[in-house]
Amino acid sequence: MEFKPINRTNDYAFKRILGSEEGKEALISFLNAVLKPPQGQELHDVELLDRELDPKYLLDKAARLDILARTAAGALVNVEVQIANKYNIDKRTLFYWAGLYHGQLSSGQDFIHLRKTITINILGFDWFKGKTKYQHTFRIREDETGELLNDELEIHFLELEKFIRLKRRPKDALEEWLLYFNNIVGEEMEEIAMGNPGIRKAMTIEQIFFKNQQERRLYELREKAARDEISMVSGARAEGKAEGKAEGLVEGKAEMAKDAICKYLDARFPKMSIDLQAEVQRINDLVILDKIINKIYTVNSLDEAAAIVREATK
Repeated sequence: MEFKPINRTNDYAFKRILGSEEGKEALISFLNAVLKPPQGQELHDVELLDRELDPKYLLDKAARLDILARTAAGALVNVEVQIANKYNIDKRTLFYWAGLYHGQLSSGQDFIHLRKTITINILGFDWFKGKTKYQHTFRIREDETGELLNDELEIHFLELEKFIRLKRRPKDALEEWLLYFNNIVGEEMEEIAMGNPGIRKAMTIEQIFFKNQQERRLYELREKAARDEISMVSGARAEGKAEGKAEGLVEGKAEMAKDAICKYLDARFPKMSIDLQAEVQRINDLVILDKIINKIYTVNSLDEAAAIVREATK
């Protein structure tokens, strides 16, 4: 069986393949491989909570095409691919995790209704320098005893390049998935797919996906956005090294602020906040964006959020 080449870390393809109803089998397989639940507690179903993305936003580098799902136990699981190293993945991850955790409650609800929130970041760069392990998992523990405060926070980082540098065959399901996301094709991947139903399902869907001209066009839009983003980050680094200017840093902070605000709006007010997110994306003044960030997390409605944005831009 011949598989057409596809960039599996293209976030549009990733979302369409693993974040669709057709791809739930693949997503569940991947989640079980990452989370490694005890025997008998494996995930068998998840509810997809993602929203459809308007194609006009696919060229927007700040648009996040992640996957959000809820398990049968009520836990939220957020999965995102991040290829460009913006040197903020630690803070960014905590920020988005906090938005999802906080966003579970509406005004007046008791904290008892909060459920475990898990973030999984698939990284196309090395973040944990000087370490060869490719999976890093974080929870809240007491410094001396290692005792868990609770299991509400769980964050995973998967570093694709570190795994591929091992240059060996995968030893378990997670390593098979990491090989998949490293865009391996041919007999090696086909052999793995024969023994891994989740990967086999993903590869079947990607073939259908790539035969659809509309999907292929949207995929190419995200490829362009990703290339532009990587170029922008690389250019900012080079300019900073050569000229020692602060403008690039300020611009980068503004992009981060817009990204964070839109991510929060998308988590709290899916679909309804698309126009407001577009309004935020047009703001480039870091002072204004800081004003919005300082207040946006207190809102109980989309109207309140819109009022904060418009007040800040007066």
